[in-house]
Amino acid sequence: MEWRDQGVLLAVRRHGESAAIIEVFTDLRGRHAGVVRGGGSRKQAPILQKGAQLDVTWRARLDEHIGTFRAELLLSRAATAMADRQALAGLNAICDLLKFVLPEREPHPRLYRATQALLAALDAAPDFVPLYLEWELLLLEDLGFGLDLGSCAVTGETEMLEFVSPRTGRAVSRAGAGEWAEKLLPYPAARVPGGVLAGLRTTGYFLETRLAQSLGDRPLPEARARLMAEVRRSKRDET
Repeated sequence: MEWRDQGVLLAVRRHGESAAIIEVFTDLRGRHAGVVRGGGSRKQAPILQKGAQLDVTWRARLDEHIGTFRAELLLSRAATAMADRQALAGLNAICDLLKFVLPEREPHPRLYRATQALLAALDAAPDFVPLYLEWELLLLEDLGFGLDLGSCAVTGETEMLEFVSPRTGRAVSRAGAGEWAEKLLPYPAARVPGGVLAGLRTTGYFLETRLAQSLGDRPLPEARARLMAEVRRSKRDET
């Protein structure tokens, strides 16, 4: 069994004395693991960094085996991200969330393309966090837990949407919310009161209470909480 693809390196762990097991998010094969011989060496360390874009060739005697990877570096992202605390927090949150939520060997091509665009924005965009919010919304949708944000669940209107129901995941307008407004979550968009940070609180709620619970009620990766802390810090610095 053999295939070749490109992908984002999500995680690395030592395996034996000199090898490493890596997990890569690829376009055609989804999240896929394999052994890299010599992956624990100093020579391989600069290549096998979280977030790196790799050209990988996977081989195994049988498809169900873990197999081995031959990995070539196409693009290193860690060094650039380390120059900015928020970008580094974003890189870690992206990789750790994908490792946490993606089923093994299940393709998610739309999410893969969105991840590539978001990773490119870590370096290119002065503020990538609005794009990160959109990415979390797509992550929820692609894994079967998408929010219905097109119209108000109460009135049907498509304007003045400011809230989301924590029970149904449907949008609610200011008029539709009425006296229940305090019990609703913020609408996840940068243009509403509270902006991106409030929106991330909403996506975080559904990541934790819906997606994480479906995976055995495990806690979300700490990397996401660290990104939230960095976003709060940057907002305080702006004021």
